[in-house]
Amino acid sequence: MRFISYKQNNQIKLGVMSANNGVIDISSVGINKKDMNELIITLTQAEREILEDISSKSGGEPYENIEKLPPILSPLQDIICLGINYMEHAKESYRFKKIEFDGKREFPVYFGKRANYILGDGAIFPSHTQITQTLDYEVELALIISKDAYNIPIDRALEYVFGYTILNDISSRDIQNRYKQWYYGKSLDGSTLMGPWIETNLDISNLKISSKVNGELRQNANTADMIFDAAYIISDLSLGMTLKAGTIISLGTPSGVGMGFTPPKYLKKDDIIECKIEGIGVLRNIVGE
Repeated sequence: MRFISYKQNNQIKLGVMSANNGVIDISSVGINKKDMNELIITLTQAEREILEDISSKSGGEPYENIEKLPPILSPLQDIICLGINYMEHAKESYRFKKIEFDGKREFPVYFGKRANYILGDGAIFPSHTQITQTLDYEVELALIISKDAYNIPIDRALEYVFGYTILNDISSRDIQNRYKQWYYGKSLDGSTLMGPWIETNLDISNLKISSKVNGELRQNANTADMIFDAAYIISDLSLGMTLKAGTIISLGTPSGVGMGFTPPKYLKKDDIIECKIEGIGVLRNIVGE
């Protein structure tokens, strides 16, 4: 089932995608939630069954006709991100930093990403040229936690996932290098792109993941290439801290980011970035002023 946020008559709406890719307003079947965060936290099994039923049928407004919003407009907490969670990206990252890489990843690398607001499919995002000239793209598979998770074993970890979406982790490489950490360079306003929806029924163990810039294929990998998978990450983090319902965890990007080219291929105004993950869809955005 695919959950989507959109705007209609200046009101935020929640919908499910129908069998013919229409968007059905969930309030039409008596389910009223103020936003996706509330839906994730409070959705009952009975409500889920109603929505699964209508999503299996045809109907709704054509997706192309709606005013698209990110599935989650603003996260309840900072987004938890995975650094260098694909081996080939680890290699290109170390080359960029001119540090020798020994090929070993014993533990995951976690960092936070502030997103005061999120932008969705089709949105134009700011380039912040007043402070950076090295804006980069990163296609990532992200998951959303459905219920509070603490000390969860690996074999039960995926029971705590509400669904999956595409996240483009826009990053400023010069700010990252200037401050010797990732938080600021990945938290500029408008640097979190998400969508086009949340997919709840998905086996993520073997999915194609890619990005294109102006039609040129840049990243091309498979989620099977992750060093640490989703179940491990949820279990590992929950050993020592509660993952609250609504928590977004972004699972890292493969190789092929702009900084990995010689010379680097950073984003510029009017560039079109398309992030694609098999089983979910395509997230398309444009670089603005």
